[in-house]
Amino acid sequence: MPAPSPEDGAIRFVDAGGVRLRTSVRGSGPPLLLITGLGASLDLGVPFERELAARGLQAISFDAPGIGRSSPYRWPPRMPGIARTVERVLDALGYDSVDVLGVSLGGVIAQQLAHQAPHRVRRLVLAATGPGLGGLPGSPHVLLSLATPRRYYQPDYYRRIAGRVYGGAARRDPDALLHGSPARFIERPTPRGYFGQIYAITGWTSIPWLRTLRQQTLVLAGDDDPIVPVINGRILAWCIPGARLHVVRGGGHLFLLERPAEIAALVAGFLATAGVDPAQPGQARPIV
Repeated sequence: MPAPSPEDGAIRFVDAGGVRLRTSVRGSGPPLLLITGLGASLDLGVPFERELAARGLQAISFDAPGIGRSSPYRWPPRMPGIARTVERVLDALGYDSVDVLGVSLGGVIAQQLAHQAPHRVRRLVLAATGPGLGGLPGSPHVLLSLATPRRYYQPDYYRRIAGRVYGGAARRDPDALLHGSPARFIERPTPRGYFGQIYAITGWTSIPWLRTLRQQTLVLAGDDDPIVPVINGRILAWCIPGARLHVVRGGGHLFLLERPAEIAALVAGFLATAGVDPAQPGQARPIV
């Protein structure tokens, strides 16, 4: 099978324990699984994925259940159940283990996956995320704007709240984060999928076991992130043994979309130099 090109990801639907999920594989090289944030389809990460693929990484992504073109769970699981779904995605695509990058809610899922299935996660990149309970939440006014998926359904509403909610470049030009694509408002979360994600994260925390993580970890945090204040990145970096912290100056919650080339270069550099713990052999089977 020819390697997927950096420009066009190879789209495939897979069964993952009773849900039908849309997946994308882009480029060739060491596999890096991207786990998106609350309500976000894989389409939103395409500019960042292209930059990763251009730097010799294979970017793997998927629509979470009930998001974009993926079917919803019959019954919404808690966070361990979501991590098991991610394992089934890897099984269906033919990967034993991968490097994992999680952003926002995706960073929570990445932490859970690294904890409960450490043999599947080689290196870990945690972006714009925190430890859940025990971290510092964003302001209630900002978090209230995330209580519904309205910002994915109404472009005018997104533009009105983006600066206040996402910070960073969105304060100046919310449309810049769209990269000319209408995908945000087309591949939307279903209410069932969106509220299922909120249910999964409610009451979750990684504080009790962060010190047991063995993966080499890079923590990325924007210093203008109203949703996940930068202190949460410092907490993760302090609790995870040997973790590296990089603060994106002026970066908002969506700094991966504000500066895709810069952040992709940072991630590629980390993965090129970080070792793999002997417990994570890092073998990836070919895509079937």
